[in-house]
Amino acid sequence: MKITESDVKKARIRLLTMHYESKVGHVGGNLSCLDSLLVLYNEFIGPDDRFILSKGHSAGALYTALWSIGRLSDDSLKTFHKDATLLAGHPPAAGIDEIRFATGSLGHGLSLAAGAALALKLKGLAGTVYCLTSDGEWQEGSTYEAMVFAAHHRLNNLKILVDHNNLQGFGRTGDIASMSPLASKLSGFDLDLRVIDGHDLDAIRSAVSATSNTCQLIVMETRKGRGVSFMEDMMEWHYLPIGADQYSQAMRELA
Repeated sequence: MKITESDVKKARIRLLTMHYESKVGHVGGNLSCLDSLLVLYNEFIGPDDRFILSKGHSAGALYTALWSIGRLSDDSLKTFHKDATLLAGHPPAAGIDEIRFATGSLGHGLSLAAGAALALKLKGLAGTVYCLTSDGEWQEGSTYEAMVFAAHHRLNNLKILVDHNNLQGFGRTGDIASMSPLASKLSGFDLDLRVIDGHDLDAIRSAVSATSNTCQLIVMETRKGRGVSFMEDMMEWHYLPIGADQYSQAMRELA
């Protein structure tokens, strides 16, 4: 199914409702990557493919994307972050076939993805591995080690997407441990590097559909809290749960 802006708005409403009902935060980073996850799951990821959410605190966006393809129900989303749920605040280690690794200790997801991509090649199996990282993760050495590995092995079955919303837990990435401009820092690797608008659906599908003879890295320029005026580009929405008045305002804006 080709995702439309209407589909994205519907998914934002479902994501915000899920977070509001569960009274948990991490809303901003979920909204910044939701567009790309919807495109990936509805238009690209097939039975032979793998997806690894390295920025595990955006599990809500992943669950919403799985809901959008009918893999998770409304009833299951209502259990988000509740006792004994499969839908934990970070992706679970077991119980959902589409989720292969528990992630969220930032800096580990790309290593898992690179290993999975090499394993497919060694076994002669078809399939692409998609990995979504945060921009803050690129301050971590483990992420760079994984990138060295992926570039060295020319893993052209690995597509890395970076949710470059310029904010992390304690402020702007440029103020905490600047890697700006991120794309230029990563351009020294032998890989296929693209910089796109991470909220432009056509730009996302064009970048993801491109082929290469080496690993692909897609830096998506995004906005934390995308689609909700009082959340956009605000660091505090890395943490805050949604209050009743805020939820009502968000629903009015997305109506």
